[in-house]
Amino acid sequence: MEQPQVTDETVVVILGAESIDRSIASRIPENAYVIAADSGLDHARSAGISPDVLIGDLDSISSRGLKWARKNVEIVAYPADKDDTDTELALELAAARHPARLIVISGGGDRLDHTLAVLGALAHVNLTSIPTIDLWWATHDIRVVHGPGRTQVKPAVGSVLSLVALTSPCTGVSLTGTRWTLSNETLDALDGRGVSNIVEGDVELKLMTGVLALFHSREGSQ
Repeated sequence: MEQPQVTDETVVVILGAESIDRSIASRIPENAYVIAADSGLDHARSAGISPDVLIGDLDSISSRGLKWARKNVEIVAYPADKDDTDTELALELAAARHPARLIVISGGGDRLDHTLAVLGALAHVNLTSIPTIDLWWATHDIRVVHGPGRTQVKPAVGSVLSLVALTSPCTGVSLTGTRWTLSNETLDALDGRGVSNIVEGDVELKLMTGVLALFHSREGSQ
C-alpha cells in the first residue's frame, strides 16, 4: 500500500485543562494549522493564538469561547459518550493532514494520568509517518521519535536531559552529545537507564524500532 505524501505543513494541537504562557505564540511557525481540543481554544485565544478548527465533545470550553468558535472556525463536535479522548481526536485530525511537523502544546498541570495519556497518544502508530513530533509541556520540550528514526536537539550545555522509552522494546538505540552515551542499545518501556543525563553538545538520537521521548527543559534550548 502506497504511503501518503508528507506535506511541508506544521500542525499545532493545543490541549485543554491548563492555560499556556503567552510567550508560546512566538514559537509557533508562521502559517501553522492550529487545532484546539475543547477548552484548548480558550487557552489558545488567551495566548493570542487563533485556531483553525475546534474538536471534541465541547464539555469544557467556555460559553464565550464556543460562541466565538461558531462564528470563526470549523467545529468538529463529538458526543460526550465516546471512546477517544479529545486529545486523541485532535491527533487523528492532525495525522490526517500528513504534516512534516506536529507540535502539541499544554500548560501541564498536576494530573499524572493526563500526562501519561498524552504521551501514550503520541506513541500511537497513526503518527509514525510524521517526521517531527514535539510536545511542549509547561516549561519542558519533549521530542517523540518513532522508529526507525533519528532526530537532533540542541538543549543548553550542562542541562539535564532524559530519554524514556514509551513502548517496549525500543531497539537499536544510540544517543550522542551527552555525558553518558548509548550505542545500539535496547530499552524497555520506562527504563530508568536514560534518565537524568547531562548535555555536552548537540544531541543526536537514533533508533530502529519502538517509540522514544527526549525530555529537556525549554530554557536555553533551540
